[in-house]
Amino acid sequence: MSGQSRSTLFLIEKLIVIAVFAICASACAGIFVESYLNANLARDTSYALSVAKNAAEQYKAYKNLSDTAVYLGGQAYGAGTEETAFVYYDSDWQVSPEEGAAYVLHFRRFESTTKPPQCILSVDRMTGEGLLSFTVAVRSSD
Repeated sequence: MSGQSRSTLFLIEKLIVIAVFAICASACAGIFVESYLNANLARDTSYALSVAKNAAEQYKAYKNLSDTAVYLGGQAYGAGTEETAFVYYDSDWQVSPEEGAAYVLHFRRFESTTKPPQCILSVDRMTGEGLLSFTVAVRSSD
């Protein structure tokens, strides 16, 4: 074998190794990006659950959406069955004004003929992506 053919084979071998390495590196980068996004979603969902559980407990204690919203640092609108409330949170999950908010806690009250008054409580990103939602019912103690 001549020196020229050996160097050509060596160059082809190196190019193949680099190509395999690049493919593996891109796959690893994709896995790291996906795990980063999943970790952020898990963190946000955890904070959202904590905020929502606190809001539900406060609603059960006050039995009033307006008082609950004020206690949590938000604001309620409407009255009776048309009542709704919002509490806004920044990216660190601290109560904030709507302008700088990253997340919103939203209460929607509705009446049911067979059940006690209920609220649908949801926590969403300001982009509209929902993190969690559940129903809270307040049973009277009589």
